[in-house]
Amino acid sequence: MALLITDECINCDVCEPVCPNDAISEGDDIYVINPDLCTECVGHFDEPQCVEICPIDCIPKDPNHEESQSDLMAKFQRITKQ
Repeated sequence: MALLITDECINCDVCEPVCPNDAISEGDDIYVINPDLCTECVGHFDEPQCVEICPIDCIPKDPNHEESQSDLMAKFQRITKQ
């Protein structure tokens, strides 16, 4: 699954710089995650870096974008061209 940022986001800007796929950007009111780029850090790290660093725990899995580990790895390979 891709991740998503909920309305509890306080726009602290700590998640955007740690995303290795540049999937996080500033939205109109809160930061947003592009599900086409989010691999939950598969291929880069053992844990999603945005989840690890978020001070208010507002980044759950997105139930509208279910993906297996192999799907996430394939997305990582496509994005990084590996």
